[in-house]
Amino acid sequence: MSEVTTHTRPITIAILAMGGQGGGVLSDWIVNLAEHSGYLAQTTSVPGVAQRTGATIYYLELFPAEAAQIAGRDPVLALMPVPGDVDILIAAEFMEVGRALQRGLITADRTTVIASSHRVYGITEKTAMGNGIHDPEPIRKNATIAAKRFIHFDMNATAEANGSVISAVLFGALAASTALPLSREAYEAAIRRGGVGVEPSLKAFSAGMEQAIAEPVTAVPDDPLANQTTNARVLELLDRIQTRHPEQVRRNAQEGIRRMMDYQDTEYAEHYLERLERIIDLEHANGGASHDYQLSAETARYLALWMSYEDTIRVADLKTRSERFKRVREEVKVKNDQITYVTEFMHPRVEEICDTLPSGVGNWIMRSPRVCRLLGRLTHRGRHIRTTKLTGFFMLYTLAGMRRWRRKTLRFTVEDKRINAWLERVEKLIPDDPKLAIEVIECQRLVKGYGDTHARGWRSFETIMRVLDRHSDRPDLPAQVRRLRDAGLEDEDGKSLELLVNELDQFPDRAPVLASSRD
Repeated sequence: MSEVTTHTRPITIAILAMGGQGGGVLSDWIVNLAEHSGYLAQTTSVPGVAQRTGATIYYLELFPAEAAQIAGRDPVLALMPVPGDVDILIAAEFMEVGRALQRGLITADRTTVIASSHRVYGITEKTAMGNGIHDPEPIRKNATIAAKRFIHFDMNATAEANGSVISAVLFGALAASTALPLSREAYEAAIRRGGVGVEPSLKAFSAGMEQAIAEPVTAVPDDPLANQTTNARVLELLDRIQTRHPEQVRRNAQEGIRRMMDYQDTEYAEHYLERLERIIDLEHANGGASHDYQLSAETARYLALWMSYEDTIRVADLKTRSERFKRVREEVKVKNDQITYVTEFMHPRVEEICDTLPSGVGNWIMRSPRVCRLLGRLTHRGRHIRTTKLTGFFMLYTLAGMRRWRRKTLRFTVEDKRINAWLERVEKLIPDDPKLAIEVIECQRLVKGYGDTHARGWRSFETIMRVLDRHSDRPDLPAQVRRLRDAGLEDEDGKSLELLVNELDQFPDRAPVLASSRD
């Protein structure tokens, strides 16, 4: 056997991408690049149907044509990546790096990993009752250790900024990595030979190459105070936060003010601060400084979320904003000479209709089964509203404009009473059990969305509050409330919470659960 065939092995490349991310285009570019640079190339793909829109593994092997000629025969190339034998791994979304780690496709002695750090959330992350988003940091740390070289930055943002798709940026990062011993000119020539979207792709390729060469930059979250405003009352509120609130609370309080202004108006933002400051003052009077004002910081966060509850007015407002239409056009890659139609699927329940009406009228309808049935028959099929046509747009725009009367609606009256009761319960707990007060504050996580989602969350919240009252003498009540809250966030039908409530009620004298590190 020739010596060159004994020591020559193919360059192996695995590309992990989802539908619409251009994994096939990237694969074609690499094959084109290789074949015009003296390599024999083979590519296969295995489409996936799980997760988001279906992750696909594209696998390529590149073998020097000269080595095959010397051996007098073509090489036998593999169809799928093998653990421990991947030279280059390219991931178009960050969690795909985690899957590659699980499969053993990344090894420290061989694999160059090129990945976009942005996230496309999976179905389980989006539908979780609580925060179902997976933390990418463990993957980042493990990939840094496991890979020979790890290149990662937000390649999706780079692609959007350059009017192209992520595959072009990934191709640029591959060129910058020098994992393939080929020139930049060869990469660019492959894009040109592709013949589709050449100029935007070359621009994104260049940007990707430059970013991959540069040192990674850690993004700093925007400061709400950095956004200049000419509203004197808002400036007064922001100054009030800076001068009166503990440092640990300011960031959340500033974001709360921004959210209240976006949701309602300055008066509502001031009401938010008044509520928050009641908790701050109470915590301060009961040794809040020694606890880093954790209760006040969490109240600032969850109070803002509850006070900006989702109702039909809010939904209509978000669906008619200009930035939403801009985002839709960008997502579907609309050209300037193309027309886009956006159809909204609206299916309001009788409850949502009544919630938008004045409190007295809404209550009257809800107490009348006959009127409820009539409304139900009129609305049960729902409506398809095209917001890119005048009639559909103005229908939702008019509904969004009703936010000036939101304080008179049935939903506002109900939510306002619930928020007050929640805060009053917390205020009573602060002097004797601040840890329990924090757990009650965090129970707001259950109350989210609108329609059936909101109704289920509110039932879970009420269930936990009733258990809290029934077992108020338990020494481990903070830990138990946390367990109940986690159970309520675990599934939509409330089965986990029901099981835990039954356990607590049947065995009230059972030994306390072990306290978590926060206790």
